[in-house]
Amino acid sequence: MARKPEGKLKRGWTTGACATAATKAAYTALVTNQFPDPVTITLPKGEQPAFALCKEEKDDCSAMAAIIKDAGDDPDVTHLATIISRVRHGVPGSGIVFHAGEGVGMVTKPGLPIPAGEPAINPVPRKMMTEVITEIAHAHNLPGDVEIEISIPDGKELAQKTWNPRLGILNGLSILGTTGVVIPFSCSSWIHSIHRGIDVARATNRPHVAGCTGSTSEKAVMDLYGLEDTDMLDMGDFAGGMLKYLRDHPVPKLTIGGGFGKLTKLAMGHMDLHSGRSQVDMTWLANKLREISAPEDIVEEAKTANTANQILVRCLAEEIPLAEKIALLAQDEALKILTGNARKNNTEVEIIIIDRPGAIVAKTGFSK
Repeated sequence: MARKPEGKLKRGWTTGACATAATKAAYTALVTNQFPDPVTITLPKGEQPAFALCKEEKDDCSAMAAIIKDAGDDPDVTHLATIISRVRHGVPGSGIVFHAGEGVGMVTKPGLPIPAGEPAINPVPRKMMTEVITEIAHAHNLPGDVEIEISIPDGKELAQKTWNPRLGILNGLSILGTTGVVIPFSCSSWIHSIHRGIDVARATNRPHVAGCTGSTSEKAVMDLYGLEDTDMLDMGDFAGGMLKYLRDHPVPKLTIGGGFGKLTKLAMGHMDLHSGRSQVDMTWLANKLREISAPEDIVEEAKTANTANQILVRCLAEEIPLAEKIALLAQDEALKILTGNARKNNTEVEIIIIDRPGAIVAKTGFSK
């Protein structure tokens, strides 16, 4: 049963942040024989949390440090999981090599941020761990050739409660996180904050607001228009919560920005874009490809594709306008909510689809 705390929700730390802290402690011990405890790391946005070690171990060849993940008040499957990093010197010239230990999954299918055959350790955690290794190696005049093995005891069992098996991430969990911070997931409080953002925009006569699914799409939209923080509605997965409130509290212009998978779900009519409550129907996506006269082999590939992004990448490479098609359909669904029950609403809606590196791949609404 999910915890339901009262009052202000406590933030937590991602598996990526915990793995980075454990890696820093282990590598420090490997080169100095001393474990820093607590160990402090710098997150992508500059925060510097400190983590206590729950276990440490060193021999002649390697060092290991472990941290118990605190997800705060988020009902996260990995809350209180033990994140372990074992570090050893690598072959000269090998650089930094990541390994999946017990309970960390391996990627077996395309369409994910990490290629098949690699441990399911996402790009930002890899970057964070690489940075701490590089910093310590530089301080001790070492080349920084290191092997990092991340483990999560019971991770294989915990992964059965996630979408990993369906995505082809086998035998364990993923090491995730783009900011290092877990924002507590409370539907009511999150939607309440979206509503308050709309209220502030209206009260200050802001002509253009944007709701985005995540930090990458938010940055792309802000950079495109030079929007201020107060123009950004923290929509996340709650497209419906935002649109239904805007139906009765309109603004002149609304941009909805997000990744292809999330906005495909909006195009299908889903208003909650969370992976636990809506999924991309790949047969539906294949039908949309057929509607734009895509080659039949791509249509057939879409039916069994691992992710929507897998199909997007191929369509972009072959200049097939699937992203534009999805953007138009998502715009139609948003307008249906805004004008529901024959209500008068003059909000202009724009859809912007962002790829994983952060580039705009489709844009519909406003001026092209």
